[in-house]
Amino acid sequence: MLSRREFALSATAALSLSGQTPKRPNILFATADDRSWNGAFRYRGANTLQIPAINRIEREGLAFERSFCAAPSCTASRSSILTGRQMWQTREGGVLWSTLSPDYPVFTHLLEDAGYFTGSTAKTWGPGTWEALGHKRPPAGREFNAKKITPPRSGLDPRDYAANFDDFLAARTDKEQPFFFWYGGTEPHRVYENGIGRRLGKDPANVDVPPFWPDTDVVRNDILDYCAEVEYFDAHLGRMIAAIERAGELENTLIVVTSDNGMPFPRGKVNLYDTGIHMPLSVRWGKNVSKPGRTVPEFVQHIDLAPTFLEAAGIAVPSSMTGKSWLPLLRGESDSSRDAAFAGVERHTVARPNNETYPTRCIRTKDFLYIRNFRPDRWPMGGEHISNLGNTNGDVDDSPTRNLILNERSKYGNAYELCFGKRRVDELYDLKNDPWQMRNVSTDLKYAPVKDELWKRLQGYLRETGDPRVDGKDPWQSYPYRGPRKS
Repeated sequence: MLSRREFALSATAALSLSGQTPKRPNILFATADDRSWNGAFRYRGANTLQIPAINRIEREGLAFERSFCAAPSCTASRSSILTGRQMWQTREGGVLWSTLSPDYPVFTHLLEDAGYFTGSTAKTWGPGTWEALGHKRPPAGREFNAKKITPPRSGLDPRDYAANFDDFLAARTDKEQPFFFWYGGTEPHRVYENGIGRRLGKDPANVDVPPFWPDTDVVRNDILDYCAEVEYFDAHLGRMIAAIERAGELENTLIVVTSDNGMPFPRGKVNLYDTGIHMPLSVRWGKNVSKPGRTVPEFVQHIDLAPTFLEAAGIAVPSSMTGKSWLPLLRGESDSSRDAAFAGVERHTVARPNNETYPTRCIRTKDFLYIRNFRPDRWPMGGEHISNLGNTNGDVDDSPTRNLILNERSKYGNAYELCFGKRRVDELYDLKNDPWQMRNVSTDLKYAPVKDELWKRLQGYLRETGDPRVDGKDPWQSYPYRGPRKS
């Protein structure tokens, strides 16, 4: 493993081109909290989601059609983003409310060691205790959280994200020093102000509800409230872009916008279906993007973010990182090897007796999603066990949609089974004929060759990347839960 000095020297060497040192890019990394890809639900009539900043980034840059997180759970996903490693490769970092092993270098520290001015606001890595295993500095640089705002409604973070970014820029005394800033908005994580979407003028009739939720006013309004939170995240992003533009640094700033995991609804967050792992990813980087406005079809994963940022900065990518830079895709190059994504979950909340996990892994290709549930005897969302949050089915965030399905189970039995019920050891979904992943065809003999091929490929990848689970080992159950508990 290279020392900090070796990394800094390798960065300098990498940046040398014909005796000249090109200006290293600034990086603005914006992560929403619990936002699924743009097709997680659909609209009729007027566009329900107003996100001009993200739309601008995609118009002047790129949108990735097939971007996937490593784990649909906050801490695990963010551990993978920082280390460039799959969830099962980050040890304690692979579970919620955990810690971060110093054995794996994080890209933010490598940027800082190579001369970047680094900082962040709000939620970056976490929730958890990053110092517990020996880290000596925050995972995302100096924290800028002093500026507060009176939010326009309840449920919003009181930190003024954009004003804190202004403070960050002001603290950079050397304006030639490249910066990295992590905007970690806490929206659209719950809670929401009930009915705010409708009060902001959004029409529930414009929402096409996914077929695994009841199509009711309760669910439609819940989706609209979620939309309002995404728009708030976008508004602060727009102010940050404007600040960079005023400073004359927009064209030399790599802007990457994504989320940590899927939306906080049943069958979304904590699940390996598309609503849980398929992520929005929008990128802008001035003239470094070929043919702006296009959509990239190749698969990319959150473990690719760390090596991408390092390569953009001219820093050697450590061998510990499993991901691969996608900068060639910005230049218009194709990559046929990017034909699949992998993800996994172990423990989100303490939703089962004795700290039990719900171990599951998946491979997602263009045409199929294959999920392997290693303990199908357990309840995927926790079942009737009283979780550390004091509720049943503790792996699903409290929400009107959740409560509707649970409280009216007799009326919405199919939705209950899809969102909360036990699952087969194998799940296989034909995405061409079943884009919402409603019908598990793993027992259909017609699909047997596909199932066998995908399980073989998934097994091979898990062994290649050192997943203890594929050999029947479970270190995750012994990892302490460092978060709050309700008595």
